[in-house]
Amino acid sequence: MKRDKMSYWIATSLVALSGLMAGITYFTSPYIAKEFNHLGFPDYFRVELAIANILGSFVIILPMISGRIKEWAYAGFAIDFISATIAHITVEGISAAINPLVALLFLIISYVYYVKITIKQ
Repeated sequence: MKRDKMSYWIATSLVALSGLMAGITYFTSPYIAKEFNHLGFPDYFRVELAIANILGSFVIILPMISGRIKEWAYAGFAIDFISATIAHITVEGISAAINPLVALLFLIISYVYYVKITIKQ
């Protein structure tokens, strides 16, 4: 049980930190704004995604948030990471998709242990 909780918190912290940093960077970095444009996305999508990433990071990391809301945050991050992978592969090639794939892997690990922990309690 202790190993499960530790694995959950490590993976979840990495996903939340990744989402939080991405959200902040989407707001502050002109390079990221150009990258979104390069991938073919409108500027308002970058802002929406930044807000969603920041909110989702807090939702999955805060223990007082209900399980139903956490499930939606996990689904949102999964859609985000899968979409980012597809966009990067389509425009720039497979090597550009490594970061969202790694984030998706940690998201899956986090979710698997989240379910494992919540069912045991």
